[in-house]
Amino acid sequence: MVGTQPSSVIPPSAAEPTAPGVAAPPSGWRRARNAPSLSEAYRTIPIARGPWWRKILAFAGPGYLVAVGYMDPGNWATDLAGGSRFGYTLLSVILLSNLMAVLLQGLSAKLGIVTGRDLAQACRDHYSKPVALALWVLCEIAIAACDLAEVIGSAIALNLLFGIPLTWGIVITAVDVMLVLMLQNRGFRILEAIVITLVATVGACFIFEILISRPELAGVFRGFIPSPSIITDPEKLYIAIGILGATVMPHNLYLHSSIVQTRKYDETPAGKKEAVKYAFIDSTIALSFALFINAAILIVAAATFYRTGNTEVAEIHQAYELLTPLLGVTGASTVFALALLASGQNSTLTGTLAGQIVMEGFLDIRLRPWMRRLITRAIAIVPAVIVSIMYGESGTAKLLVLSQVILSLQLSFAVFPLVQFTSDRAKMGEFANPRWLKALAWTIAFVIASLNAWLLFQTFTEWLS
Repeated sequence: MVGTQPSSVIPPSAAEPTAPGVAAPPSGWRRARNAPSLSEAYRTIPIARGPWWRKILAFAGPGYLVAVGYMDPGNWATDLAGGSRFGYTLLSVILLSNLMAVLLQGLSAKLGIVTGRDLAQACRDHYSKPVALALWVLCEIAIAACDLAEVIGSAIALNLLFGIPLTWGIVITAVDVMLVLMLQNRGFRILEAIVITLVATVGACFIFEILISRPELAGVFRGFIPSPSIITDPEKLYIAIGILGATVMPHNLYLHSSIVQTRKYDETPAGKKEAVKYAFIDSTIALSFALFINAAILIVAAATFYRTGNTEVAEIHQAYELLTPLLGVTGASTVFALALLASGQNSTLTGTLAGQIVMEGFLDIRLRPWMRRLITRAIAIVPAVIVSIMYGESGTAKLLVLSQVILSLQLSFAVFPLVQFTSDRAKMGEFANPRWLKALAWTIAFVIASLNAWLLFQTFTEWLS
């Protein structure tokens, strides 16, 4: 990438320096009540001594905050469309996308642990100011697009559960600013616990949906085996790339490289090696839950809609209206909407953190969390309100798809710097990616870039026709 500055070792400092005369924050981020920066939480969560399972529990948390982005409302439309139109065939695409996510999130965690810098800070350190500024703008657009999906998803859920008009539901989502502030004030571990609880809620809802939809198990297992028809059938390929684009979220790479530093691991090669290992275990387990939920949405759509010939179900409202009549189980649609609401609110929490990390990392500008949240949410609410008033449900559904296209466009601008930095021995030392991992990571980066470019071309061609 042009405009780079000479490569150098990134400073090992885990956080930006605090103001003169300010004491280090105590355990649990209690001083974060008025703190302008997430770095206040760095090195505040101790790592238990003892058996391996205690260390796994100590590191558990950041992976779940990251996994939330892989099961947000933006994924629902592509999973529903894939299941209703092609049955279980595209389960292999969800599995492949998740494996890519596991590798990329592992690299993100390693960057933060080894260098003490998150991905945004690393970009600011390495690239020239114009390049870093351009990367920041692209990332902010992606975060706004992700927030747009969360706004629409939550508003649809409120409409389905309580009959609240979409426009008012979109406005109500602005209230979650206070929820985010309240959770941050209570400590980072509390925030992680809330996110894990919401993930469990979504998971429990889809376990219920799978049990009552009674999918064909043999068909499910066959679906996880890649089929040549995915490549040869243009319609399958289009939805498959949409699933990939909706699964790997660019802002999660920035988020993970920062929040993994909340653990108080030893600042030695051995301590960092241990931290990298347990952070990878944490994110892999958490992303397995994301794999289950995305696969569950597609499985329920295949078992309910594809099996009964309703192959055109691609919108959340359609799925909600048909679930209970087709399954014959009272409450099936309500549980579906409850899972959607939990998914949207969960993504809101992590989107707020990602926004803080990106602004601080790229620009070294710190805003109060409530101000940062209001700016991002305002950017998302305005177009959502306008579209809901003018075009109603169909318009918001198309806007949801557009948000995923925007995310796809930005993804490579996060993946390429991540692979570049973690492969650079000057920055990573002995932790630099070995040759086989470097080759695999670059391959994934170029595959994602190529597929997303194709998706964008196809999407704009369809809109223009």
